Amino acid sequence: METAIVTGASSGIGRAVAAALVDRGFRVIGTSRNSSTVTDPAPGVEYRDLDLTDRASIQGFVNALDGVVVDVLINNAGESQCGPLEELPVDAIRRLFELNVFGAVELTQALLPGMRQRRQGKIVNVGSMLASFPLAYRSSYVATKAAIKGFATAARYELRPFGIEITTVEPGSIATGLSGRRTKYVGAQSPYLQSFTSAIATLDAKEANGISAEQVARTVIKAVDDKKTLPIYAVGSNAPLVFLARRLLPRSVIESVMAKAYNVSA
Repeated sequence: METAIVTGASSGIGRAVAAALVDRGFRVIGTSRNSSTVTDPAPGVEYRDLDLTDRASIQGFVNALDGVVVDVLINNAGESQCGPLEELPVDAIRRLFELNVFGAVELTQALLPGMRQRRQGKIVNVGSMLASFPLAYRSSYVATKAAIKGFATAARYELRPFGIEITTVEPGSIATGLSGRRTKYVGAQSPYLQSFTSAIATLDAKEANGISAEQVARTVIKAVDDKKTLPIYAVGSNAPLVFLARRLLPRSVIESVMAKAYNVSA
């Protein structure tokens, strides 16, 4: 039986991916900051504590694997935030990078030696289409998703000779309730307040009508199943069409379209 680790497996995409992997016969170790508080665990998933912002927690989690052969790693755990660049607290940006990027990279680094020695492994990072189509007032979140994609895209050339595949799944708008948990940083007297409020309201509406976590999970499973992965798997938000437009149209046109779609002045 192959073993998969899914970070952030207590809800949303992570839970859906963990459940799908169990259905495919994997032993699945799902992580949560506090596994004892998971209210709706995916059946068959072994939940363990992991705080990706805490290096001691990462090391403790890896040590507790105690010889478990990890075949698949799904780097899914993350948080979302928004706000005008001018008003984003630096400490909040730093924490977001610790969770969305540095923690995932450190966990990946800890598992790579075993995969390399066995000449087999699959790593899938759950990113966001915002990394390819940035949106105003999401600069910190976009930066983390672009960073994690960058690590994966560059490392593909390093890891493939050792039988390891690494890739990124970029979902578009997803109806997972994330908008209600998104941290917002904008002052009551902010000069950006009106534009910010309009843009984020549009974003929330699109997410409310977005694809399901299960649909994203199916794309993650495809990435796991593919013998040779693609650099990016995009799903939702008319992904095939918008990525085609991105290849064919000037960047300035794409920026104008995004601005208009989210009621932001271009």
